[in-house]
Amino acid sequence: MGIDADWERAISVIGPCTHDPKSAREPYEALIRAVAYQQLTAKAGDAIIGRLCAIGAKTGFPTPSAVITARPDLLRACGFSLTKVATIKAIAEGARSGLVPTGREAKSMADDVLIERLTAIKGIGRWTVEMLLMYTLERGDILPADDLGVREGYRRLKGLPEPPKPKILRDIGAIWAPHRTVASWYLWRIPKG
Repeated sequence: MGIDADWERAISVIGPCTHDPKSAREPYEALIRAVAYQQLTAKAGDAIIGRLCAIGAKTGFPTPSAVITARPDLLRACGFSLTKVATIKAIAEGARSGLVPTGREAKSMADDVLIERLTAIKGIGRWTVEMLLMYTLERGDILPADDLGVREGYRRLKGLPEPPKPKILRDIGAIWAPHRTVASWYLWRIPKG
């Protein structure tokens, strides 16, 4: 079976995939980073993380205990909304209780098990766990179909009048297995045309 002409064109314009996971991060840190970047530009997320890391200056990234005991106004000053403050504190509590697994534990867990387990944390949705799966656990077959950028990329790829609904994109994307992470990477980069 040959490559889809739309995909072939997009890949030739975008170039080789340079997906860059950060597997050295623990799930606790990766989840907090994902929350920091939700609905923000990379520059804004970087600034928030930089201010958060200043809280844990000796360790680089604050420990779960440091986040739990940090005053909400201090976390707000980093750039987190009240809702995100509650979420990162819940992640820290989950790391301390064992709900958020260590990197070693997470590597042996199935995608759907991790999604179910971590979305039990208030404020953590499927997208956040999918970012953990893609960028920290280096899973190669993740399609974050709820992500508007991925859906919009598919709309542009295929010249559709509107982005597909998440369920429809999941169904369409089944054929891209076991390379849905790479497909997502390209969909995020489909040029506006």
